[in-house]
Formats: sequence, structure tokens, C-alpha cells
Amino acid sequence: MKKFKNALKSVRVKLFMTLSLVILLIILFLILVNNFVFGQFYLYSKTRALKSVYEAVNYYYNTENGDLESQLEKIAINNNFDILIKNDQNVNVFTSNKDFFSAFGQMNEMTNKLNTNSGEVIEDNDGVTIKKIMDHKNGITYILLSAMLDNGYLLYIRIPITSIQESVKISNNFLYLMAGFTILIAAVIVSYVSRKFGDPISELNDIARRMSNLDFSHKYRITDADDEINNLGKSINAMSDKLEKTIKQLRNTNIELEKDIEEKSQIDEMRKSFISDVSHELKTPIALIQGYSEGLLENVNTDEESRKFYAEVILDETNKMDRLVKQLLELMKLEYGKREFEDKEFNIVELEKEVIRKSQVMLDEKQAEIKLETLEEINVFADDFYIEQVISNYLTNAVKHIKEVEGEKYIRIENEVDIEKSKVRVKVFNTGDNIEEENIARIWNRFYKIDESRNRENGGTGIGLSFVKAIMGNYGNVYGVINKDNGVEFYLELDVKM
Repeated sequence: MKKFKNALKSVRVKLFMTLSLVILLIILFLILVNNFVFGQFYLYSKTRALKSVYEAVNYYYNTENGDLESQLEKIAINNNFDILIKNDQNVNVFTSNKDFFSAFGQMNEMTNKLNTNSGEVIEDNDGVTIKKIMDHKNGITYILLSAMLDNGYLLYIRIPITSIQESVKISNNFLYLMAGFTILIAAVIVSYVSRKFGDPISELNDIARRMSNLDFSHKYRITDADDEINNLGKSINAMSDKLEKTIKQLRNTNIELEKDIEEKSQIDEMRKSFISDVSHELKTPIALIQGYSEGLLENVNTDEESRKFYAEVILDETNKMDRLVKQLLELMKLEYGKREFEDKEFNIVELEKEVIRKSQVMLDEKQAEIKLETLEEINVFADDFYIEQVISNYLTNAVKHIKEVEGEKYIRIENEVDIEKSKVRVKVFNTGDNIEEENIARIWNRFYKIDESRNRENGGTGIGLSFVKAIMGNYGNVYGVINKDNGVEFYLELDVKM
């Protein structure tokens, strides 16, 4: 039902109905005109014809044309008139129809009809009288002209008006027949015309509706016709292109604005986090510096060696504070994507050897054995500076937590290549205690220390594994820790250049 109502509202249907109604109204108008006007027009035409015949007959008599009778017969035949001419003695001079008088009955009756006021006078002018009279005997109505010629003769011309009524009837029947054919032909023509004009409008309406829903994929099919609809289609296509371009620009601008807002939010969050972390972590060194500084000022220990010790503690804590702030700033930049990585191809095994060399002092202090399981060349694609920090953090963490287990005390670095994934897993294992399950996820957080006193003793800041998390997060590669039977294994994955 709804589709039917929508169809009735369409331009094509409205155009079809309008054109059909116009055609029906025209046909109805013609029928009405034929019924009410045609008779009067026909009567008027015949009246003019009667007067023309009167003038012609009068002219023939004035010119004394010898062939007058044949001329009068021709006029009567051509115009379907009955003509009667009487002289001044009331004697018939010419008649085109011998039954002219018999149609009226007796002569006296005819004379009365001509000379009395019976019948409807149509025109009475310049001695010419035209009447519409009724012959009650045969039921025929005539138009009768009576006039006197210039030579004194009386002229009578009549024509039955039943032919007028018959013509109207025939004409109406013909109009009814033509109306049927006209409606059928018009239906086809109107259907074509309505489709010709309605389809483009429907297409334009559909395009406009899609545009309102921000769908600019459809365009009007431009034709060679130079008309208003085609020009409207061109304008809508141009408007669609401009709207699409403008909306894309607005979307891009909105995305950039959202990024700016997000970036500003991240910067604010980073600032708050930085202030909070620095404030928390600097409490202890500041307290130590303050205590030892007050001791120096108050000369708690007067000997030179004690004052030197106080100064060394203050300097050590100051260096730790400086290192902590720098590391924290670097970590913030890594976490919020403010560092650009300079990726390149390098040998991960050579980098591991360099990290071991730099950490040799710590290894010797812990009396820890280091094992590098992989010696062949493995080329990876990453930023060697940051990957060195990751492996260094893993190795430093392993040195801090290494313990002898079942007579063994060592650190092992192993590289496991996965050819199908084009990845290499770097694993750093150390013998020692396992990490409790609830702490495995926490150790990657900033400043989380499983053993606060031991971490401080070794000079750690508690953000080493946070560096690993931030660096590997930028690459989107896997990293983590696994508890083994006799120790702990940290790992990370890198892209291999095959």
C-alpha cells in the first residue's frame, strides 16, 4: 500500500495523469462544442448561404442572363435548396422542386405561412426575411427565405434543418470513435513522454537523496541534449563533486584536529605522569642529599674523611637523580611515540657480543658465567641503538638476579630463527629464583621493583623493563618472560632479513 501511494506521488505518474486529463478535457470540450455550438454555427452558415443565393438570383435577373433556369438549378442542386420564384401575378416562374407547395399543403396554407407572423424570425433586414418554420404535417422544420427581387418577383428558398441535427449526431458519433482511438494513442504517447521526462527527474531525485546521506558514488548520466534537465544534471554532478571534496577536507581536518587534541591530551598526561613519577622517585635521594648536606653544615663529623664521605654520597645521589630524570624523559618519548627509529640491517650476534663486553665488569663481580649459544651471522632490521638497550637491560637484569641453582650459575643468550615467520627470538636466561605469577605482568611497569633494597643497592631505577616494553611496543613485536625449572628466561622477537 505504501509503495502504491509513493508511486502515485511520483513525477512520472503525475505527468501521465495530467496529460491524460488534458486530452480527455479537450475531447469533452469538442463534444460539448459540437452539441451546443455546431448547430448554431451551421444555422448561421446556411443563413449566409441563403442570402448569397438571393443575391445571385437577383443578379441573374438584373443581367437578363439567357441561361437563367440552368443557373438556378445548379444553385439548388449544389446547395440542396428548394427554390420557388413567382411573378407579380403570383404565377410560378421557376421551381426547383415540384413538391415545393405540396410540402406545405394547399396554396393558401403556404401563403399564410409566408405572410403571417408564424414561425421564428431569424433575420428580417432590407426586405429579406428568414424564418424557421415547422411543417406539422410531416414534422419537418425548415429555414425559409422570402424576399422580393428587384424586378418585383417573389423569391422563396427553403432548406430542411433536420440535416443539421443529423450532422451533429454523426459528428458526435465520429468524435466518440476518435476519442477512443485518441485515448489509446495518447496513452502510449503520454507514457513515453512521462517516462522521457520522469525518469531523469527520478534519477536526479535518487542522486540528491544519496547526497543527503553523504553518498557521492552516483552521478547523473549526461546526454547530448541541451535542455534544462541535462543542465540540472550537470549542476548536481558538479555540486556532488564539490561536496565530496569539501567533506573529505572536513574529515581530514577533523582527523588532524582529533590527533592534535589526542596529542595534547597525551602531552598533558605525560606531563602529569612525569611530575608524579619524578616526585615519587626523587623523595629518597633528595632526603639523603638534604640529610648529608645538613650534616656537613653542622659539622657533625669534623674529620676530613667523614666530610669526604658525606660529599661522595651527595654526589652519588645527585648523579642518580640526573640519570633517573634523563631515563624517564626518554621513556616518556618512547611511550608516546615521540622518538623516530632509524631502522637498518645489522648482525644481532655482533651486537650481543658488544653488550657482553660492556657488561664484563658486572659479570666478573657476580662471578657469573656467560654463554652465547649462537655464533653464526643473523641479520635483523631494526634500530641497533634501541635494540642494544633492550638486550643490555635484559643482561643487566639477569646479572642482578643470578643465583646458583643445583651447582650451576650462568647466563645464556640464545637466538632462535623462525624462517616461516621471518623472525628471530632472542632469549636471555639466568639461573635463579622464578618470578611469582602475580608479578610477571607488573615487572614491565615503571618503578616496579620486586626487591626494593637490592635494586637500590645495585643502582637500578626500576624503569629498565619499561624501556623494553616501550621499544618493542613501537615495533609491534613479541616480548616477555618465562619461568624455567632452574631460572628465568626473558625474550624478544625481531624481523630477520633473509
